[in-house]
Amino acid sequence: MNFFEQELKKIMDGSVILKNQKYVGRSCYGVIGEDLRARIEFVTLGTCDHYAGIKTTIINRKEGVVDSMVLRFTDIWGKPKVNNPNFRDGVNPHIWTNNGKSEWYVFYPALKDYQKIACSVENYLTVFQDMDIVPARQENAMQIGT
Repeated sequence: MNFFEQELKKIMDGSVILKNQKYVGRSCYGVIGEDLRARIEFVTLGTCDHYAGIKTTIINRKEGVVDSMVLRFTDIWGKPKVNNPNFRDGVNPHIWTNNGKSEWYVFYPALKDYQKIACSVENYLTVFQDMDIVPARQENAMQIGT
């Protein structure tokens, strides 16, 4: 697995919605429902080789793209403080590729940070999920909230 595949696996591996996951290049593919698939991928947002967000695309396997959404890391994590004097006000989180090697730039996400992205992606995927296959833990959460 390359760096991007490993990072996507950290984010999506525990998904209760995205089934039959496949990691290819900078993308994760999976099944949401009978005809719906999802592609989750790291994207650049204006700067070459700076992956500052994650894009989720919903695809109907018979009709094509249904919808897509980009989550910017700064929208999820803000501008985290780091122990680097060059970034006293924090850093805009992103993955960068330099000399053929990809890695997080200055800010390195912790488990809770990966979980925060996963939650955001899962919330988006639920919009397209077939209601008859809602996982039990989501049904329980809905009942508790009422």
